[in-house]
Amino acid sequence: MQPSDATPDLTTLPFEKAMAELEDIVTRLEKGNVTLEDSIAIYERGEHLRKHCESLLRAAEMRIEKITLAADGTPTGTAPLDPQT
Repeated sequence: MQPSDATPDLTTLPFEKAMAELEDIVTRLEKGNVTLEDSIAIYERGEHLRKHCESLLRAAEMRIEKITLAADGTPTGTAPLDPQT
């Protein structure tokens, strides 16, 4: 990835692709064989990707529900997975 493409729109980027790109950025930064300018650019891209992934995860968590059971084990309905959110 070149610094020139460090700011494409993330709104349509699926979680899996965003995570793969983020993992690539981490690997490149850990190896340390990029210039300081490129390091800053890809770090900034990584920060945007991290926020995007967190947002997608929060949205997914809000859609997940758990099945509620009666005392005898029969399903009674659904409830939010984490009612405190």
